[in-house]
Amino acid sequence: MPFGNTHNNYKLKFSAEDEYPDLSKHNNHMAKALTLDIYKKLRDKQTPSGFTLDDVIQTGVDNPGHPFIMTVGCVAGDEETYEVFKDLLDPVIQDRHGGYKPTDKHKTDLNFENLKGGDDLDPKYVLSSRVRTGRSIIGYTLPPHCSRGERRAIEKMSIEALNSLDGEFKGKYYPLKDMSDKEQQQLIDDHFLFDKPVSPLLLASGMGRDWPDARGIWHNDNKTFLVWVNEEDHLRVIAMEKGGNMKEVFRRFCVGLQKIEAVFKKHNHGFMWNEHLGYVLTCPSNLGTGLRGGVHVKLPNLSKHAKFEEVLTRLRLQKRGTGGVDTAAEGGVFDISNADRLGFSEVEQVQMVVDGVKLMIEMEKKLEKGGSIDDMVPAQK
Repeated sequence: MPFGNTHNNYKLKFSAEDEYPDLSKHNNHMAKALTLDIYKKLRDKQTPSGFTLDDVIQTGVDNPGHPFIMTVGCVAGDEETYEVFKDLLDPVIQDRHGGYKPTDKHKTDLNFENLKGGDDLDPKYVLSSRVRTGRSIIGYTLPPHCSRGERRAIEKMSIEALNSLDGEFKGKYYPLKDMSDKEQQQLIDDHFLFDKPVSPLLLASGMGRDWPDARGIWHNDNKTFLVWVNEEDHLRVIAMEKGGNMKEVFRRFCVGLQKIEAVFKKHNHGFMWNEHLGYVLTCPSNLGTGLRGGVHVKLPNLSKHAKFEEVLTRLRLQKRGTGGVDTAAEGGVFDISNADRLGFSEVEQVQMVVDGVKLMIEMEKKLEKGGSIDDMVPAQK
């Protein structure tokens, strides 16, 4: 277990000052929020399953931060973490989610019919569309804290839920530990496989314990609906397809999620959700919808334009390279997705992606012809 001092009751023989971490070189949300007073107040508390303050913060202590990205620096070990340690986590959430207050209420809307448009993104520019989220199962602790038995129980229930799907969702589960080389290569070629975490952020929070026990991947026969089991969250659910039909991807995402939850509810294990935080997940950055709706889109001209970053900010979108969070763009192709998770519903977040990408493609076309886009820069959403 990569934890150092977390499950050590002798630490209470020392003063809070003796135990308080050195955060002087840190650049993450936890380090900004964790004062000595908060540490003093919370250090001897634990959740019913035994998750402590030092468990919450260890990943942020061990990983001072990324030079360009403000990391969160803390994780939840169970549903109660957000309540027991709210003196630390409320400020972290407020900082990370644009001023979201402890009294704010989150909206959930998984009715795909409320999305306007989205089936008409120009396929000359949009190469692929996907929507992903995470889900946590009520009654079990989260991946930084869960036991082997819990993890295996989640896998067993997930297999039952996923194997009951039919029609467009009919598919197969591939456990990581029993995967043949051929299956593994196929999943790598499809960009479906998740590997043992190498990110120190995940390892320092305890998510890599017992790897690959009870981890696996399920996908439908069409390879357009995918579920990761027991990675950073109990479930990661992903819908995707080539081209620009975000409306269809979002429909599949909503319908598939609702079908899976119905099976879990039969076992009296629905998904963790409350009206303040929305869907409860391991990393505070994913609270709310946990949703990232993204397209791979060609913007070779717009991406070189001085106003590109400003346009993204105003549309509440973010860009990544197509290889993931730390990668550069190749050939002017970017992964453009919603920047928000908390405070806006699923439909609202996907709508921002659809409307924003549409506008950016119009800008790209105008720049191709040598025109100016200054009059197209949108107001702040």
